[in-house]
Amino acid sequence: MIDVQRLAVLREVARHGSFNRAAVALRCTASAVSQQVAALERGLGAAVVVRSTRGVVLTESGRLLVEAAEAIAAELADTRQRLDRLAAGQAVLTVATFASAGRRLLPAALAGFVADHPQVEVTVLEEEPEESLPGVREGRADLALAYHFDDAPAPGRPGDRSGLEWTPLGEDPLRVVLPRRHPVAVRYRARPEPLRLAELADQRWILGCRKSAVQLARYAESAGVGLRISCTATDYGFAQALVHAGVGIALIPEIGLSGDGELVALPLAPPGPCRHLGLVLSRRRRGPSAVLAEELAVRLTGGVPVGGGPVR
Repeated sequence: MIDVQRLAVLREVARHGSFNRAAVALRCTASAVSQQVAALERGLGAAVVVRSTRGVVLTESGRLLVEAAEAIAAELADTRQRLDRLAAGQAVLTVATFASAGRRLLPAALAGFVADHPQVEVTVLEEEPEESLPGVREGRADLALAYHFDDAPAPGRPGDRSGLEWTPLGEDPLRVVLPRRHPVAVRYRARPEPLRLAELADQRWILGCRKSAVQLARYAESAGVGLRISCTATDYGFAQALVHAGVGIALIPEIGLSGDGELVALPLAPPGPCRHLGLVLSRRRRGPSAVLAEELAVRLTGGVPVGGGPVR
């Protein structure tokens, strides 16, 4: 029998990379953490970590156990959330979304949902996928609007152990945003062909968020083009305001475009960077909140049913 508490200790060791840091998180001593891991190894009959002066590294057995520990922790957190909702006796729906989808995709679907369900308490969390996906898995959110880039797999792939289900909503290509009177924009109007990054090698860039900055850097590296950075922002609206002011140009996802009439958004030559948008639900969803999440998901997908339905 594998001890669940020892699994939880191993999970913290994996998360922090050392017994000492795991001990701080668990509010115990490093010796106690080491003893718990050693006891787990004795019961299993196999090593779960490799110890060194630089910290600890999971073995293949350890990785399998941490994966199981993550699933167990998510299941317990989800059950706790559902028990709290049951005790409150309130119909609730919690939706997590990244900012640009919350501005462009969510409001129309929510407007009809709220009109049809005035008794439901709706909470919206603004979260990036690295926060919202664990939130759905652990029951803190019933549904998430999320995305992934070309270089990362979709969450909730069939056969994985994430406990998540991904429904694609479409592609969100990143566009080069320039002032309408910019020479490159003028050339594009005369000859509307996708831009090559080499045409923009002398430009200064305004980065709208860390992730689009990573995508631009990879695209530039593959094109052999260096980047000159004017500003690293955390908001696409702010980045486009700086473009409007003439500070530089930017790379912005389509749904993050502001609609400023003095700016143009032009395509990059393929393979240009692209976000893939989707809905995320829990595979083990059940109860009233799951039914409500399914209904909102159908509204977001334009009436197309998602997944196999909640577990009642």
